[in-house]
Amino acid sequence: MLDGAELADVHPLPPYDFLLVFQPRAADFVRRIRASLHPEASRVHLQHGRVELHEGSVGPFFRALETDLRGARLARLSQVRGDRVLRLDFVETPSGRARALVVELFGRRSNAYLVDGNDRILALAVPPPPDKTDPRAAVGLTWTPPISRASAEPGPALAESLPEAPAPPRGTTEAPLSWRVEHALAARADESDRERFARELVDRAKRKLERAKALEHGLVERSKAGDDAERVRQDGELIKANLHAIARGATHVEVDDLFDPECARRKLALDPKKRGIENAEAYFDRYHKLLRAKASVADELERARAKRTALETLLARSADTSLDPRDLEAEAIEAGLLDRRQEPDARRREKHKPEPRKPYRSYRASKGSEIRVGRNASDNDDLTFHYARGNDIWMHTADTPGSHVVLVLAGKSEPDHEELVDAAHLAAHFSPLEQAARVRVHVARRKEVHKPRGSKPGLVHLSGGKILDLRVQPERTKRLLETARTPPPAS
Repeated sequence: MLDGAELADVHPLPPYDFLLVFQPRAADFVRRIRASLHPEASRVHLQHGRVELHEGSVGPFFRALETDLRGARLARLSQVRGDRVLRLDFVETPSGRARALVVELFGRRSNAYLVDGNDRILALAVPPPPDKTDPRAAVGLTWTPPISRASAEPGPALAESLPEAPAPPRGTTEAPLSWRVEHALAARADESDRERFARELVDRAKRKLERAKALEHGLVERSKAGDDAERVRQDGELIKANLHAIARGATHVEVDDLFDPECARRKLALDPKKRGIENAEAYFDRYHKLLRAKASVADELERARAKRTALETLLARSADTSLDPRDLEAEAIEAGLLDRRQEPDARRREKHKPEPRKPYRSYRASKGSEIRVGRNASDNDDLTFHYARGNDIWMHTADTPGSHVVLVLAGKSEPDHEELVDAAHLAAHFSPLEQAARVRVHVARRKEVHKPRGSKPGLVHLSGGKILDLRVQPERTKRLLETARTPPPAS
């Protein structure tokens, strides 16, 4: 039926499938052969149903099929050694050289190979693991049939192991067994993909829920601390009134509590490195900070609880098998509960050798400057002390953990104000205060940031700088996150 047919087109259907469109010499219509390496439903069959073609980048194997086989003629289609291996030999290829496509259907070990006339592997769908020292198949090696594991006893006929199928799309078919394979195994593959997608959705939602709970807990603690603001102010007044009683280097002082009806004795902690008046000012600073936090924490706590509830609802709906997890994901992304999936560009990976991993994410500020954001605690140190220059602007949220952020000045002496605010927004976003309405951010030159000897990763001391009281603009944060890009190799 297909001997001598022209391979009119190749349609990649990543991640597991591809479609070969043949034009037989004596027929006015095409034959579509579907090959699937799906771990739960590997198969090759004549395609009857409609196929939604893939749009976007594809991997090197699919591109090799298009380049080497499109327009070639099928010389022979054969089963290798009576095993689950199909071989398609081609002539009149675009290169003029013999080519063959070999498809191995072994469940989770399924693979497909493009080989030359000497069976040397030119491309393969599933490369061997990088740590495998002696792979059976890899680019440049000679393909050999795998050792057969078929049972000596013949199994049931294929028709007996597959359920009956409804009428095919066109009512009749010249390949009824192929239609039964397509109907049964395509449904199995779809169900397997749906279950995997649902598991991934649940895992993503659980991670977001843990972050939401941590944020809510932090806001509750801030709210409780705000209730003690007046006591902190009173303690500052007591220290100020008893400066004469504070010895140099003292770690605490005991005074009469003038704000207590019984005037009981009160023990107040001091910073031994500060003078008495400086300790009083530190108490007043904390008092004002608690007041600011208390003014905003109610709204932030309400939003945090709403997000936690929404994520809990998403997880509950994920358990409903009647709902499509893809629809749930789309709703969650639209509501801001989940981030969009990042799809790698296979062509870019192939064209450019991977650069060494950078310890930061890179974003673009409003005037074009690069903003770098540390990925984790150890990466924060690497970014600050190995990927930033002395005059670059360094940022970090005040009094809370988070990523180090560097605004790259690239030779400029002073930062643009709008770009400074952009970088502060990223510092707030990549911290536990990402939902806060107002955030205080440390701003300093990189040369004013120092690493204490023996300190834990991410911990630094500042010898200068200032505090930026940031009013968070969600639209600005959204715009910045959309500029995410791979750090340039020349960084």
